[in-house]
Amino acid sequence: MTRIKDPSSQPDITGAVQQLYKVMYGGGVPQETMELVHLRASQINGCSACVDAGVKGATRSGVSAEKLLNLAAWYENPIYDDAERAALALTEAATRLADRPGAVTDEIYAEAAKHYDERQLGALVLMIATTNFFNRINTTFQVPAGQNWQ
Repeated sequence: MTRIKDPSSQPDITGAVQQLYKVMYGGGVPQETMELVHLRASQINGCSACVDAGVKGATRSGVSAEKLLNLAAWYENPIYDDAERAALALTEAATRLADRPGAVTDEIYAEAAKHYDERQLGALVLMIATTNFFNRINTTFQVPAGQNWQ
């Protein structure tokens, strides 16, 4: 059972969140990539509410079922292009910061920078950070999968 009863009763929070998403999705990264990034970070963190929302968002944005079903093992799967791989590597490194010092290596960042300009990199990093932020909120409040935050 969720520990927070009515998240929509927080208009200041809702407005701030909507502004974050406007900036992230306006950063020039393909929406499909942004959805894969969100979903992968949520999988790593085990946030069922965000995984559920991520699958729905990715499906709406046109991500194939094959990519969704293989995302947990993206690293060895050729269905992801080089730009998606770079975004997913950055996602994993930035999400797993506690796993090792210097988790976001120069090599990981440089590979992402080959595929994305600075504005796009900013959007990707903001998506990764925001997803990790929401994963922690949802997990702490025990928000169930399928919860409507609108």
